[in-house]
Amino acid sequence: MNKSFILSTGSYLPKKTLSNDEIALMVETSDEWIRQRTGITQRHIADEGELTSDLAVNAARNAIEKAQISVDEVGLIIVATTTPDKTFPSCAAIVQNKLKCKNAFAFDVQAACSGFIYAVTVADSLIKANKRIKYALVIGAEIMSRIVDWKDRSTCVLFGDGAGAVIMKSAAHCSEIAENSLRGIISTNLYSGSNIDILCTSGGVSSTGNSGKICMNGREVFKHAVEKLTASIEETLRCNNLKIANIDWLIPHQANIRIIEAVVKKLDFPMEKVANTVDQHANTSAASIPLALDYAIQESKIKPGSLGLLIAIGAGLTWGSVLLRY
Repeated sequence: MNKSFILSTGSYLPKKTLSNDEIALMVETSDEWIRQRTGITQRHIADEGELTSDLAVNAARNAIEKAQISVDEVGLIIVATTTPDKTFPSCAAIVQNKLKCKNAFAFDVQAACSGFIYAVTVADSLIKANKRIKYALVIGAEIMSRIVDWKDRSTCVLFGDGAGAVIMKSAAHCSEIAENSLRGIISTNLYSGSNIDILCTSGGVSSTGNSGKICMNGREVFKHAVEKLTASIEETLRCNNLKIANIDWLIPHQANIRIIEAVVKKLDFPMEKVANTVDQHANTSAASIPLALDYAIQESKIKPGSLGLLIAIGAGLTWGSVLLRY
């Protein structure tokens, strides 16, 4: 059976940063308050003229360059985003046009902070089903600063902007990676259900005619995040006859360091083996996992042969995991 693996990663962060001290000038908060509750020290903010597709294209070019392939070889583009440029066409179609990937088909996935997990799962399935896809470009890109209520200190401190991308390759088109190789996507698990009101926006196209602003019940989100992420990890381990000690690296959605710490404590997993970028990036929604993955690879923390587990939870609620051998 055909299989897919991650060939390269890429990322892009807007040049502008916003520190906790700067946010404290906007709302009643402090650097200490934000750090203690979230682990965040700064976030990147897109310039006024920057679009989500611009962030996505920069991350994509980074990943394509590392993969040493041409844009003409890309057969599939999936963009995971909650903050597209337009209602339509899809952000992926705009990215395809900007990159001039003439041989790809493109579409968006919207699963909020779980979007990248969903997108990788869909790409993996399409690669397995369609041997004509040699390379897939999967991107998580967000400009969360555009839907943040900057007067709400409980949410405005949490989010940032950025994009991360991966090039996924089909083993059927790769002579150096045999289909029976250990390298590649091993398993994926996706979940969703209920709790639609604990993390949402105050508007939408068919309700208010605008995107609205982020609304969140922090206590409920924290409780569900720890419970569901832990259960997702345990299910992934069980289905693959693994123990948590077999995992070399955990790459979680970068929402809040306290959520991450609570999950790894429940699993008795060492924090030293957790990819952590929340302090510098804040919550970049669908972009957070590919950004953290690219960072960990650049820092030589995740190396070829590493067994990695990607996990995320987002509005909906949506949640899931991807187990892979890098």
